[in-house]
Amino acid sequence: MTASTATPVLPPLRIGPLTIDVPVELAPMAGVTNAAFRRLCREAGSGLYVAEMVTSRALVERTPESMRIIEHDPTETPRSVQVYGVDPVTVGAAVHLIASEDRADHIDLNFGCPAPKVTRRGGGAVLPWKSELFRSILTAAVRAAEPYGVPVTMKMRKGIDDDHLTYLEAGKVAQDLGVAAVALHGRTAAQHYSGQADWEAIARLKEAVTDIPVLGNGDIWSAEDALEMVRQTGCDGVVVGRGCQGRPWLFADLQAAFTGSDVRVRPGLREVAATIRRHGELMIEHFGEELKAMRELRKHMAWYLKGYPVGGTQRQALALVSSMAELDDRLAALDLDQPYPGEAAEGQRGRAGSPKRPVLPEGWLDSRELSEDFRRQLHEAELSISGG
Repeated sequence: MTASTATPVLPPLRIGPLTIDVPVELAPMAGVTNAAFRRLCREAGSGLYVAEMVTSRALVERTPESMRIIEHDPTETPRSVQVYGVDPVTVGAAVHLIASEDRADHIDLNFGCPAPKVTRRGGGAVLPWKSELFRSILTAAVRAAEPYGVPVTMKMRKGIDDDHLTYLEAGKVAQDLGVAAVALHGRTAAQHYSGQADWEAIARLKEAVTDIPVLGNGDIWSAEDALEMVRQTGCDGVVVGRGCQGRPWLFADLQAAFTGSDVRVRPGLREVAATIRRHGELMIEHFGEELKAMRELRKHMAWYLKGYPVGGTQRQALALVSSMAELDDRLAALDLDQPYPGEAAEGQRGRAGSPKRPVLPEGWLDSRELSEDFRRQLHEAELSISGG
């Protein structure tokens, strides 16, 4: 079967004025989805590729790192960024900066991060519990972006834990306030990345939110997983995070799958080595400094080599690479004729970890409304945090 003769599984994804031909989104991941990695993924297949999460306060202050995070390759379109914040005024100002200065074509709001450094300040996955604050942030963001035709979307989790679920209410509120699409990671903040994603929750959200696209996220490790999520939930598109770590070619598989083709990329070690080298080149171009680029590349090595018969000494050497010359030498030393190892290279990637009690501001669960103390703390609550 070829893509040209096949029937697409889903229509293009429409987010405000944007049309995404392949309904696949790269989830923002801190330290991973920089411009270099996004370009690598775009070279494999079509989709919407979101930059690393950036805090609204850091953007308003125009810190060098925040401005670097929202940089895009000249060929990148549409340009997509994700903003985190807990103060409606600051979030609105950050969105206005991005939209008015034409720094992105799409802005996503983070209500999904479970990291303690985010949740202890009332942000990320625990924020929708405070219904008034949640509404205020969405309203501020949509109003700031609307004059410039930039659609605002949001990504969330099911809630804080199984006793404090917020996703159905949050999805309906977002739809009513002019958010262009919602994405649900089928886990609670308490689960972090452990256990199994609840795809049934995605199906329930799709039933409740009918006027805007609903995207599903969680446990998509292959193109077949993506197709199965669509079949089970009826979602309008999928969001891929950890599944593409060390596998930017997953987006080629996803493009093929959603266009109805059964063609899949199964790279031997020589093709993997070529991808690692390309990644290194793009990292240097992005950071403008070879050593920094190589240090950033190191974390990807274990993901790239998962399942391939590469010895521990060679893996360690690649994880300590400091220059392109070293990278070339260490890649050349591998047995590059090794074929795709099959199942060993597939499945879950990254650390799943274990459930953790969410770190919350004091008294956070006592009420759905903000305490006066927390209202006063809002202006202090946004530190320069970048986390996915």
